Amino acid sequence: MSAATAVTGPRRALVTRRIAWTAAAVAALLLAVLLSLAVGARAIAPSAVLDALLHGGTSDAAEVVRSLRVPRTVIALMVGAALALAGTVMQGITRNPIADPAILGISQGASAGVVLAIAFAGVHTLSGYVWFAFVGAGIAAVAAYAVASSGRSGATPVKLALAGAAINALLVSVIHAVLTTDAATLDEFRFWQVGSVAGRDTDVIAQTWPFLLVGALLVASVARGLDALALGEDVAKGLGQKVATVRIVGGLGATVLTGVGVAAAGPIAFVGLAVPHIARAIVGTDHRWVLPMAALTGPVMLLVADVVGRVVFPPSEVPAGVATALIGVPFLVALVRRRAVAA
Repeated sequence: MSAATAVTGPRRALVTRRIAWTAAAVAALLLAVLLSLAVGARAIAPSAVLDALLHGGTSDAAEVVRSLRVPRTVIALMVGAALALAGTVMQGITRNPIADPAILGISQGASAGVVLAIAFAGVHTLSGYVWFAFVGAGIAAVAAYAVASSGRSGATPVKLALAGAAINALLVSVIHAVLTTDAATLDEFRFWQVGSVAGRDTDVIAQTWPFLLVGALLVASVARGLDALALGEDVAKGLGQKVATVRIVGGLGATVLTGVGVAAAGPIAFVGLAVPHIARAIVGTDHRWVLPMAALTGPVMLLVADVVGRVVFPPSEVPAGVATALIGVPFLVALVRRRAVAA
């Protein structure tokens, strides 16, 4: 057996395994979508769900599916994919395994934008929050990167994390200062802050999907750069990668994607933290496979969390942001224990 054949065999097996896992993730996503459309305060048979989607109809069940659950499910698909991709890129850029979309203060920036919109701009609708959340997320990311870029060494992973922590703390102070002096804003903001995909309509979808597409294209364009960066900055430069460009483009894509997620559903925790680790455990460290797997797995996690939240305390619902935290905390503890043992 030649050396080339010996190398080709394991590589072919790896590709086959990755394709199989990707197909399994697609199947899991389709099942999660069906559950999201069928399960709730009123259970609807899968056959009735499919009939409502394919043939319309005027029954109460068909109306519930089309007007309430379809927008909710689409929002969960978009937000789950956006946060998972953003978390994957942030972990790659910073080389920090516990990085998530909040690491540069992006999530808090979006929250600050919504608080200021409610308090001072008179905005009181979800579709109105979207633009202010985007602006807040963008300003926070630019501010954190500008602070981290100062000095001779540039925006190193450690400086990015520290700058993000500082911006995050500042924004938390701004948010609390507004909320503690304006009871009306607090009452309105707390329903958005908990993170939920319920009550969203097609206007929110129409406003955010173009940004999701742009953000996904940006992060996909730096997949090879993230692979090289994982080997260290010097190695990445030796391989011909422009480290600063990878960080800027990837960071911009992560900012846009985080803005999409937070604007559409509020700050939802742990999707951006947990899903990248799950994706890497399934398909390895090649970001050309990790990013698509994260885009599939993130929506599955959020949809399942949303469905669980609907059935735990019927007829009341536990918001998806709470349910993902309940899932994510044990995952984070397990991750810490695993790394402690490895050390």
